[in-house]
Amino acid sequence: MKQRVFTAIVYKEGNLYVSECPEVGTVSQGETIEEAINNLKEATELYLEEFPLPNTNKPILTTFEASYV
Repeated sequence: MKQRVFTAIVYKEGNLYVSECPEVGTVSQGETIEEAINNLKEATELYLEEFPLPNTNKPILTTFEASYV
């Protein structure tokens, strides 16, 4: 069984927390941050059973600031 660390992006939408895994494209939700991440982990594991990832390097995650009106 392979293991890999993935990124989770979590944001609040209404009364729920939405979680996304940008490396795989999976999305889930939950009433708490922890529940949203656990649901995302389950969704990602199920996805990867059907569509395994090729051996690639982990992407670089950073932030940037943008100005807007």
